Amino acid sequence: MPELFIFYPRGYGEPQKLLKAAMQQTGGVWTWNLENLASEIYSVVLRDPQTDRWKPRGARSITAMMPSHKPQDRYKAVWLIFFMLGLGTLLPWNFFMTATMYFKSRLGPPQNNSGALTEENRDLFATTSSPPLKPNFLNSIFNNGMTICAMLPLLVFTCLNSFLHQRIPQALRILGSMVAILLMFALTAVLVKVDLDPIAFFTLTMIQIVIISSSGAILQGSLFGLAGLLPASYTVPIMSGQGLAGIFAAVAMIFTIASGSELEQSAFGYFIIACGVTVISILCYLVLPHLERTLPRVEKREGCQRPAQRTPPIWVLALSVCFIFIITICVFPSVTAEVQSTIAGTSDWKNYFIPVSCFFTFNVFDCAGRSFTTLYMWPKKDSGWQLPALVVARIVFVPLLMLCNVHPRKNLPVIFHHDAWFIIFMMFFAFSNGYLASLCMCFAPKTVKPSEAEAAGTVMVFFLALGLALGSLSSLLLRVIV
Repeated sequence: MPELFIFYPRGYGEPQKLLKAAMQQTGGVWTWNLENLASEIYSVVLRDPQTDRWKPRGARSITAMMPSHKPQDRYKAVWLIFFMLGLGTLLPWNFFMTATMYFKSRLGPPQNNSGALTEENRDLFATTSSPPLKPNFLNSIFNNGMTICAMLPLLVFTCLNSFLHQRIPQALRILGSMVAILLMFALTAVLVKVDLDPIAFFTLTMIQIVIISSSGAILQGSLFGLAGLLPASYTVPIMSGQGLAGIFAAVAMIFTIASGSELEQSAFGYFIIACGVTVISILCYLVLPHLERTLPRVEKREGCQRPAQRTPPIWVLALSVCFIFIITICVFPSVTAEVQSTIAGTSDWKNYFIPVSCFFTFNVFDCAGRSFTTLYMWPKKDSGWQLPALVVARIVFVPLLMLCNVHPRKNLPVIFHHDAWFIIFMMFFAFSNGYLASLCMCFAPKTVKPSEAEAAGTVMVFFLALGLALGSLSSLLLRVIV
């Protein structure tokens, strides 16, 4: 007589709720139908008919016996949805940041000695070659105000993510955040066509930045928390999507300079695009629940596995991702955007040098680094302290970039004069940022229990935000040193 397997939901001390698999004999081989059990986590026990005793076999046995029911992500649909959600988290913010000249023009555009608006300021993006202009008060404090209104809510709401995770359902957090971002960008697009007093416009803009930053913190924490419930490969598309968002903004900057579009038309188009991408992200998230059966959740496959002993604890990975972004933001873009070409002369390259060499190069190679983790991951999760060591080694990029042709400068000499040096440094600087950050974000949820995976994702996002804030503060000091 064949052995009789009994299945019951994991968590019961004794098999209080029994579900017997239907058994059948095919060609002399006994098999069992697990179709009704594929959607839950079950432990396996073997019942001895003579002694009526239960012998637990462990939850990992169920995995080996149900290979035909392994969830599959057909056509990479779930992967693409997470990619779009990652794109939607940062694309609106990148478009918002690149429209700085539009906001400053609404606050009272910088003027030359004759009081007329210069031709260079008719472009949405001013280049470093534009002549010095005389800013008004609101204009001069806009960047600092924007940074404060972005970083403080980002840190505060990232800290609150753990509390919100326990009190507010995941769907409400994600959808609510995306709808709030959509409404803010729709309002921004409408305000392009509305004349407002500079003080009123400044106040509304700062409020919008606070709401967008707060919503972005909640969205990003919830999204990485959701990805933490899935295999590590589903964190990669989020990081890749966020990296591609920067490329969109950089390409938009280049095309705007090339086209010479009017300021108002360019700004309106940018915010409409941001609204459109946010709508697509919302639709993608609404489709995700319908693909739930294709999600290979961690609890179903790795529920009884413990993290490898040599895996760095989560606090090491959290500090690593924090340090990655401290190093990145302390020089990009505050230092890198001030580098001037030494070979351009009077050619058009002088106008395109920063958009191409700084922003486009950084975002392309950052995205490449994030995406490369889909093909290869090194160091491995169980490689001990190799990953933190590589993270610390990135500090070498700080002096290398500061010794490029940064102007104005008062203290440090220029060691790397040629444009090629700066571009090469930016390539490795950006690639290492995307690659190492993706590894940290992928590995962190796997170092904790499956039930704590979403909370681990939230913790990682907090340290990411902390790195952004500390990097911004450090950039003020480094710019003075140069």
